[in-house]
Amino acid sequence: METRTRILVVDDHQLVIQGILCSLKEVGDFDVVTTNNCDDAFQLIKMHQNNNPFHLLFTDLSFDNSTEETNLDGGEELIKAIKNNDFDIKIAVITGHTETNRVYNVISNLKPNAYLLKSKCDAVEIGFAVKKMLANDYYYTHEIHQKIMRRNIIQIQMDDVAIQILKELPNHPKIGNLEGIIKKDDGTLIKLRSIETKLSNLRTDLNANNNTDLVLKAKELGVID
Repeated sequence: METRTRILVVDDHQLVIQGILCSLKEVGDFDVVTTNNCDDAFQLIKMHQNNNPFHLLFTDLSFDNSTEETNLDGGEELIKAIKNNDFDIKIAVITGHTETNRVYNVISNLKPNAYLLKSKCDAVEIGFAVKKMLANDYYYTHEIHQKIMRRNIIQIQMDDVAIQILKELPNHPKIGNLEGIIKKDDGTLIKLRSIETKLSNLRTDLNANNNTDLVLKAKELGVID
């Protein structure tokens, strides 16, 4: 008899869980278990690891029901605990978080097999993610994929001088004040004309209207804090 795919769904909102359950029911005949907190999710995975293990996990990142007794207070902590214990389970993040810096950090550091957005996720997309994960592949919803691609491109274009300029820019009312502050790797001070040229290129790269917009977009992309 073929083994049914076992899926664990973790979210602290029952309506979200019901939506995922309905989508999964449309996709296939799965054995689905749900819980509303990360501690219980981890214990379920651990308990069944050697006997009827879960194959897939769908988890949110943020949980509002954490207390002082909670050990794993969010999806990121749950994913870390799973990976630290080498549990054999494919992980999908299904969340409302679209902030580029957080998305980038989750994907870069935790490497989930899928990243889906609650607001744009339907049965077709969940089904596609399940298929990809079971094939040991990765799936990021289109918006998330675009954010990661853009962040990677920007990151490649960013050098130390660009980072210095972006960090210093909010601290000075005039661009001219940056002369004497921005340095090359060898410690040589960069002339104002070169700083202005760099700023112009950065505005083009980040599609910024002005320097204030440039700093905001750099923060949104997680290039600077």
